[in-house]
Amino acid sequence: MKMVKLVVCIVLVVLGIGAPFSTVSATDCNPIQLSPCATAILSSTTPSETCCGKIKEQRSCLCNYINNPRLQKFINTPNARKVAATCGTPFPIC
Repeated sequence: MKMVKLVVCIVLVVLGIGAPFSTVSATDCNPIQLSPCATAILSSTTPSETCCGKIKEQRSCLCNYINNPRLQKFINTPNARKVAATCGTPFPIC
């Protein structure tokens, strides 16, 4: 499980460095901010409070991530939708 977290973090860091995002409202769109959700998304476990807080902070950025071919395979998944719903954050329709 620790290896999965490490791999996801590395992927998110590499993607984040290679794909800067524009600012939407007052939120800094940075997919690395969602790294606390990696375990919940990959293993269908209950998301942590930290994860839910980050999803709420990054909600206005989710369409940017979904429309990015390098990120959508991590963000636009049934498990990611389940995590967002569990956190009380509606998944956007982009």
